[in-house]
Amino acid sequence: MLLTDKTAVVYGAAGSIGSAVARAFAAEGARVHLVGRTRETLEAVAADIKDAEVAVVDALDESAVTEHLARVGDVDVSFNLVSRGDVQGLPITEMPVDAFLAPVINGTRANFITARAAARRMAERGRGVVLTLNSGSAHGSPMMGGTGPADAATDSLVRNLAMELGPRGVRAVGLWAAGIPETLTVEKLGKVNPDLNEAAVQGILDQLSTLRMTRRNPTLAEITATAVFLASDHAAGITGTFVNVTGGMFPG
Repeated sequence: MLLTDKTAVVYGAAGSIGSAVARAFAAEGARVHLVGRTRETLEAVAADIKDAEVAVVDALDESAVTEHLARVGDVDVSFNLVSRGDVQGLPITEMPVDAFLAPVINGTRANFITARAAARRMAERGRGVVLTLNSGSAHGSPMMGGTGPADAATDSLVRNLAMELGPRGVRAVGLWAAGIPETLTVEKLGKVNPDLNEAAVQGILDQLSTLRMTRRNPTLAEITATAVFLASDHAAGITGTFVNVTGGMFPG
């Protein structure tokens, strides 16, 4: 198993991607800590994972994150999958300031706080990997509001973390993943764009598939398998970059 004897902390572990990643990490031998804001949803995920630890922690709260990691102890993998509050479906010229800035502020804050707290502990031991995920929209995606700028901030943060932490044995890697059919439901997309219906969601998926080099959308299983590989020692030479799991929509 690729992650035997590793301790992984997954922020946003009750979400569609977070829960799938947590299960995949556990299946590969990792001891998984499920972190989020709602105990009930976290415990529902933990029910499927042997020896999973659950912690209600706000990833935007610096003290809470630091105190939780002090209780966890040694950390080998930290993966931030926290929702940022993206609002989409409006032209930028029509977007309220707070709606535009929400993913930029929340996403950057959560990524910085969780990455810094984990990296400090990892650097003391000379090993570890900080993972994060975004859609790759920094390269230009209309009607996405603050998603593009938020992704750009995450891209830059990962690359700078990698440059600073590499000499201390710690890697920083990101995944670009957008348009995963299992996660693009009307209910979930309605949180960022309330005007969508079933037909509109299918239209989005069909349009996305035509933009990809592979002409198909990535699956959740492909996303989790990539995350497992990047968290493992088999990816020891990979840092400071984003692995494109979108099917080639954006340059690597």
